[in-house]
Amino acid sequence: MTVAQPDVTVIIGAYEAMPYLVDCLASVEAQTVDRTRIEVIAVDDGSTDGTGEYLEEFAARAPMPVTVIRQANSGGPSGPRNVGLGKARGRYVFFLDADDRLGPEALQRMIAMADENGTDVVLGKVEGVNRSAPKSMWDKTLKRTDVFSSNIKFTLSAQKLFRRELIERHGMRFDESLWTGEDALFTMEAYLRADGVSVLADHTCYYLVGREDGKHVTRSGSYTLRFDSARALMTLIADLLPPGPKRDVLMVRPFLVTLLPQFGPKFLTDSEEIRRNKFALAKPLMEAYWNEDVARRLKVHERLRLHLVAAERPDLLTDVVAFVKSKKEAPAVLEKKGRRLYLAYPHFRDRAADIPDSVYLADAREARAFPGYREDPLDAFLRGAARKVRRTLFPRPNPSSERTAAA
Repeated sequence: MTVAQPDVTVIIGAYEAMPYLVDCLASVEAQTVDRTRIEVIAVDDGSTDGTGEYLEEFAARAPMPVTVIRQANSGGPSGPRNVGLGKARGRYVFFLDADDRLGPEALQRMIAMADENGTDVVLGKVEGVNRSAPKSMWDKTLKRTDVFSSNIKFTLSAQKLFRRELIERHGMRFDESLWTGEDALFTMEAYLRADGVSVLADHTCYYLVGREDGKHVTRSGSYTLRFDSARALMTLIADLLPPGPKRDVLMVRPFLVTLLPQFGPKFLTDSEEIRRNKFALAKPLMEAYWNEDVARRLKVHERLRLHLVAAERPDLLTDVVAFVKSKKEAPAVLEKKGRRLYLAYPHFRDRAADIPDSVYLADAREARAFPGYREDPLDAFLRGAARKVRRTLFPRPNPSSERTAAA
């Protein structure tokens, strides 16, 4: 007898997950997907707190097929996820962390979204429990979008529904050499290779749980690991996209989310040796990928800090970081009858510093918050023209297009 292919494989990597694993598995058991259409592959990554035993107990009584694999600790989430992918049979896969939980009807709704729109990746709305969660991409449900014309680049965690055929066609796996950011690499590749992405914003599909014991699958790691993560993501983007607007749109993410925090408040307390090392690690990345098109997409204080990193000026950077940390408001300097607004962060028009005025120039989105600013009609016209160009460069996929049936 031929066993029907499941609709979805839920892959759970678990390490020292008790007691959070209890609610995690209960949320899987409560899903409304037909029990014959779901399978669970759980990998116990060398736990010593009863995680493996509880997984086996669950497998013995669960109403859906559950495979439990117990292995020596691999040191991170990539190994267990890759083991799960190697065993998965579902049309889709969903990566569930053992200390988090699914929302009611989450899998059913995400599978339906993918099936109805022919998309390869579905993002279900995430809410944080005792921790923060990404927010900017949940403004509205999008049946079909892409990584260029939406905010999905700011959620690169693995907790999404992926079409398994996409993963296998491109031989995608989590990079086990990375100790942080491995999910960002996997998810960004999926976004770039996908035939459409859906965003389900009107129903909470995933609860990101903050553990009271402070432990979590994600490791904080040393600052050098963050540079490894930024380098890997930038390299992936550069490998898959030629130089130009599309690449620059996506480079904003590693610069802003991964690299910039290394030059935030912690930089003020770093030793001179660590400061020198951070600049040395950043130098090849700034030389390869930092440019005006990336810079103009950032707020002034973000752009200014990264400009000083690129210019190798740690002496000036400390003044700017201290100012930003103080949460003072930079004075607004209005020129051209209010149509040009500069934010006078430290070293603005300081001849010795020799920082171009353009670094301090606020774009319309940031400048509108200041009284007296008048948006230049020509700038508004140019932005409208730029939007038309972006729509030409990054057309939204046709929702009526049909996926070629697999042989």
